[in-house]
Amino acid sequence: MTAAHARHTLSMDFKGKTALITGASRGLGFAVADLLARAGTNLVIAAREPEPLEGVRALLAERTVVVAVAADVSEDAEGIVEAGMRRFGAIDILIHNASELGPSPMPALSDLAWQDLERILRVNVTAPLHLTQLVLPGMIARRSGTIVAISSDAGVNAYPGWGGYGASKAALEHLTRTFAAELGDDSGIRVLIIDPGDMDTHLHRLAEPGVDLSALAKPEWVAPAIVGLIGDDGVRGGRFEAQALLAQASR
Repeated sequence: MTAAHARHTLSMDFKGKTALITGASRGLGFAVADLLARAGTNLVIAAREPEPLEGVRALLAERTVVVAVAADVSEDAEGIVEAGMRRFGAIDILIHNASELGPSPMPALSDLAWQDLERILRVNVTAPLHLTQLVLPGMIARRSGTIVAISSDAGVNAYPGWGGYGASKAALEHLTRTFAAELGDDSGIRVLIIDPGDMDTHLHRLAEPGVDLSALAKPEWVAPAIVGLIGDDGVRGGRFEAQALLAQASR
């Protein structure tokens, strides 16, 4: 990966492609959706809260064709995919961005209720598995597609209080790497794990209430590195740190 990739050098033609993005009503999901819309990508966007999702749909619809599905990814993966397939006929890019943090402020593992961990895993691990299973047959038939798991350094490193969330991201990464291994290099399907790094987001504010996060990167700063990776056909797979790419590109 070179600095040029983080500068939005796109070899993929996004026009006519369809991307499904979960957790797209705010933060990084919206920032990525906005860039893809500007590049001419059809969008299927999903989020739990109908009102903010509709506001995002209206904005993005000024740039591209958008289907918005107000649904919990852990409860209605079929409905989300069916809505996209009904409108566009195929899902070319699947971006697992929706995340469940758990209780706020985050408790130590010794105090994390198993029911809360179950919920975290359903959203952050089981739902991406289900969504991938739903779109994968079409990608395999076309021998083309991109699957993106938005992860976290908490999935690699242990931080007090982040145990439930971190465990879910570690599981998501392993699941994603296993998909890549099973598909193989000849499938035509690219599988990417992207760690966006610490950002000033709604989720991070819930994780650390009262902490000043204003010095952290904004989602709209990080999104170009993610779209650059998705749009680079030369990147066939792997794990990437978006902010490291941006730092490299600024040198």
